[in-house]
Amino acid sequence: MDWLIFWIAIYLVIIVVLALYHLRSTDLDQYLVNNRNTRTLPLVFTMLATLVGGGTSIGLMALGYESGFASVGIGVGYVIGFMIMIRFAGKIRTYGEKHNIYSFPHFLNHKYTSRDEAGFTRIFSAAVSGVNINNNTATIISAVIIIVYTAIAGLSGVIITDTIQFIAIVIMIIFIFIPGILEDTAWFSRMHELPPDFLNGTQLGYAFLIALFIFLPWSVLVRMDVWQRILAAKSEKVARRVSFWSGMGMLPFYIVFPLVGMSVKLFLDQDLGPDETAGVVYLFIKPHTAEILLSGMNIGPILFGFAIVGLMSALMSSGDSFLNIISISTVKDTIFAPITLFALISKHAFAYRRVALASILSAFVVNITLFTWGVIRPDQFQAKSSFIPAFVIAVLVLLIGVRLTRGENKVIQEASAE
Repeated sequence: MDWLIFWIAIYLVIIVVLALYHLRSTDLDQYLVNNRNTRTLPLVFTMLATLVGGGTSIGLMALGYESGFASVGIGVGYVIGFMIMIRFAGKIRTYGEKHNIYSFPHFLNHKYTSRDEAGFTRIFSAAVSGVNINNNTATIISAVIIIVYTAIAGLSGVIITDTIQFIAIVIMIIFIFIPGILEDTAWFSRMHELPPDFLNGTQLGYAFLIALFIFLPWSVLVRMDVWQRILAAKSEKVARRVSFWSGMGMLPFYIVFPLVGMSVKLFLDQDLGPDETAGVVYLFIKPHTAEILLSGMNIGPILFGFAIVGLMSALMSSGDSFLNIISISTVKDTIFAPITLFALISKHAFAYRRVALASILSAFVVNITLFTWGVIRPDQFQAKSSFIPAFVIAVLVLLIGVRLTRGENKVIQEASAE
């Protein structure tokens, strides 16, 4: 029996059934934020499935093959980001319910625009949408059936399918990845055969690690998928719990997946080229599912088909491409981080709406310029580092703009207080 076809059929049936079931929902709160009544566990599952499933898992395996534990720094950066999010998660959830906020862009528009300024509102909204669309081009590669399903089912359906996918990932880790890692590394006794900078995480350089810890955490504060799930939380307490357990729960995956790549590095006779590292996951899964006995029955082919289907919608990228995708996402996120933090801590963010727009646009121009330069002349500048100056510019423009217009906006603040 072709177990690959079997699992594909099962997967498609589940998707269709769930889509048809959730098609009954016509309520906007149900569709977008699951009635703001979601408990901790399903939200954590869907958050982790988003953060460690699909292309991320394959990218981490490829990065582990190419750079060792350097990828753990990415995980640590995200953990720090979720710890920051704990501080604001409850406020975001309550603000969303009070003002009928359904997404992160909706929050920014609510904070920085007004119906009385139609022209500025259009410009600001276009800037928010434009920055997101232009920076996500490299990541819009996914199965059409998933897109259609998401459009039909809304967040409630996504939570269910994410939970199923997360459970599938955990099953693969328990029955395939961890046993395979222990076998290939001889219970880690062979790890010393890898280059020292693979083991201490410095293969990509200390500057890479430092930049991760400084800049990457702020991207969590403005990730649209994180906001949608926080807005769907049942209470402020649940929102904070989800932030904590999502951050802590993702770190083990950022250790296990790179170990898969490092294991392949140990047993492979020849080095893979940059365009071949996407195949690391196949090179690992195939031999470790050749023969797995359960009550005398070889269930290896069953697990192999299950594993391949579980990863079939993943982004097949090399480790370097994965870093570029992380960079592109981080650029988009960090551009919004300064004005988002300002909106969350300031009672008068609206008074500085033009400064916020200037912060977004200036950072976007810097990002596009430097990223293009890095692509054209990689010997002069690394494209994946463009988010650093873009973030710095976003912060400086916001701080200088607030400082220069503080006296002018004080009148507006006093008027709004009255």
